[in-house]
Amino acid sequence: MEKLFESTLWSSRFIVVLAVVFGLIGAVILFTVASVDIFTTAGYVLNTYFTGAHPENFHGEVVSGIIGAVDLYLIGVVMLLFSFGLYELFISEIDQAKDKDGSDNKILAIHSLDQLKDKISKVIVMVLVVGFFQQAAHMKYENSLDMLYFALSIAAISIGLYFLGKVGKNNKDIKL
Repeated sequence: MEKLFESTLWSSRFIVVLAVVFGLIGAVILFTVASVDIFTTAGYVLNTYFTGAHPENFHGEVVSGIIGAVDLYLIGVVMLLFSFGLYELFISEIDQAKDKDGSDNKILAIHSLDQLKDKISKVIVMVLVVGFFQQAAHMKYENSLDMLYFALSIAAISIGLYFLGKVGKNNKDIKL
C-alpha cells in the first residue's frame, strides 16, 4: 500500500505540466501582443510623417507605445522563466538547454525554487521600473514639488537597482 501511495504521490508532480504549458501559451500571447503594439506604433509614426500631421502629444504616444511593448516582453520573459523553471524542477532537465560541453546554460539553469524565485523577482522588478517610466512619461509637472518627488522616485529606484545587483553578484547568501 505504501509503495502504491508513494508512486502515485511522485507521479502527481506531472500536474505541473499544466502550469508549464499554459505559462508558455501566456508567453507566446504576450510576445505576440507586444509585437503587434510595436507594429501599430510604427504604423502610427509612418502615417504621421507621411500625412505631415504632428499631433500635440506625438512623442509621448510613441514612447508610451514602445515602453508598453517592452513591458509586455518582460512579462513574457517572466512566463518563460516560470515555465522552464517549473519543468526543470518538477519534471526533467531540459537537455537542449545545455551547452555543447554539457554544462548548464546560465540563463535557464534553475536548480531550486529559490533560484527560480530570484530570477523571476529580478525580472518583475524590471517590469515595475519600466511601468514607472511609462507612467512618468505621462505625468504633468505643475510645480517644483512635483519635480522633487520625481527626482526622489528616480533616486529610490536607482538605489534599489544598485542593491539588487549587489545582492545577486556579491552576496549569494543574502535572500531577497
